Amino acid sequence: MEVFTSWRTWDDAAADLAALPVDLPELRRAATAAQRWHGDQRRPTGVPYTEHLLEALEVLVRGAGVTDPAVLAAVLLHDTVEDTGATVPEVEAEFGPEVAELVDWVTKPPAAGPGRQAKRAATSAYLRRLRDAPRAAVLVKLADRMSNVQRLDQMPPDFQRRYYAETVTYILPLAADEPWFAQWYAAWRGHFAHLR
Repeated sequence: MEVFTSWRTWDDAAADLAALPVDLPELRRAATAAQRWHGDQRRPTGVPYTEHLLEALEVLVRGAGVTDPAVLAAVLLHDTVEDTGATVPEVEAEFGPEVAELVDWVTKPPAAGPGRQAKRAATSAYLRRLRDAPRAAVLVKLADRMSNVQRLDQMPPDFQRRYYAETVTYILPLAADEPWFAQWYAAWRGHFAHLR
């Protein structure tokens, strides 16, 4: 199972991206905006939040071979509305309606009420809704989840089992129509089969 963790900073990513057919200035703009919005946020593992965004970008570019500028900008911005004070209209004002729509598709709405059950219900509804998402939004979600699950073993055991089951139930069906992602997730599922 290949792991995508070599782009830890924008400079790491830019060095590789410079040789590829991508819109490097636009990606730099998206990375800068993501850094501005996410600020000093950290992932549960303690790493800067932007590392997750760059991992998802690396998945799309180095793994799946995606070069579409809107998809690549959206993957860098995919958590801004969900996890920062940014809004979809602000994303649209800076990056246009296509990127904003993709970010909107992959933004999990807040839970309808307090408690763990309400949060899990909101997550399930959101993941089911992605079955109707445009292909570009699915690519963003597949890359986002890959970044989250490629090192699942670094998370607490109870989280590992729940997240594994959620990924198998909702994300693997989304990956089925994308050959590269389907292959990667099949290898991932085998690697973490002990979590079944």
